[in-house]
Amino acid sequence: MAKGKGDDGEGVRTHLNAAVESVARFVPRSVKGIVAVLVAFSVGASLSGAVLYTYYDYRKSDAEKSANAFVKNFQKRFETATKTIEAESENAKSEIQAEIEPLKRIRAEGETLEALVKSAAPSLFFIRSLDESGAPTVGTGFAVASDNDQTFVLTSYTTVRAATSRPGPAIEVRQRDTVIKATLWTWDESKDLALLILQRGKVETLSFAAKSSVKTGQRVFALSGLGALGGAATQGFIADVSSPGIQHDASVGHAFQGGPLLDSDGKVVGIASRSYAPLGFTTEDVWWAPSIRAACDKVLKCPGDNPSGAGDKR
Repeated sequence: MAKGKGDDGEGVRTHLNAAVESVARFVPRSVKGIVAVLVAFSVGASLSGAVLYTYYDYRKSDAEKSANAFVKNFQKRFETATKTIEAESENAKSEIQAEIEPLKRIRAEGETLEALVKSAAPSLFFIRSLDESGAPTVGTGFAVASDNDQTFVLTSYTTVRAATSRPGPAIEVRQRDTVIKATLWTWDESKDLALLILQRGKVETLSFAAKSSVKTGQRVFALSGLGALGGAATQGFIADVSSPGIQHDASVGHAFQGGPLLDSDGKVVGIASRSYAPLGFTTEDVWWAPSIRAACDKVLKCPGDNPSGAGDKR
């Protein structure tokens, strides 16, 4: 039998009633029920929030630890890098100095020579005399001892050789525009050394270099007492140091013989000579200079490391 339209409407109502009853099972029917549902939702939300916060706090702590570790390691790496850069910088400076040292050894700057001459000038004297034939002889001397009344000047024996005989020619010393008569006090012909005495006191003296400080390859300066600055200088290097003396290549002109051979600190290492030849021959390129300590053998009394006065008069 066929169903009518009325039957279809009845079926729809039946399904709707079933759905409503199903929903009604989960919907509270009183205020307490509603409150219970809300509390349940609140607890669930709180638990979810606590879990989320705990996770957030964990991630935050982990991030802070990572950041602190990075900063700590970065500081160490930075300090290590800084020290490495400083070490490399010092190494670079040393290498540069080593590279330019040969250039510095070639020639001293003009300012260096000028300062050296100016510093030594108060102790330098230009010396004039005559040889046995009456021809002029010249050289340089430098003060090694001085008190209130007189000064002892070390020079080259060659310059004043004729004055070792009696009667002998006069010896004249000049310091800038001042000319003074000098007296030959003592000498050592074998070392080309002579000591003069001046009746003039309070003259600056030059210091002697320690024997151990004189080295092969060291730069030296030969000084003359004649020059616009109160002196003049030539420069060279020590070729050898031995018991006979110092071999060097600083030019020694006639006016330089007897003058001081100075190191870079302005201390006397030897006495410039044109005739000193301990091995029996001379050369024009390499000169022999008696060590300043050789003057202590006969010409000067030198207790310790410093000369304290002149030797005995011959």
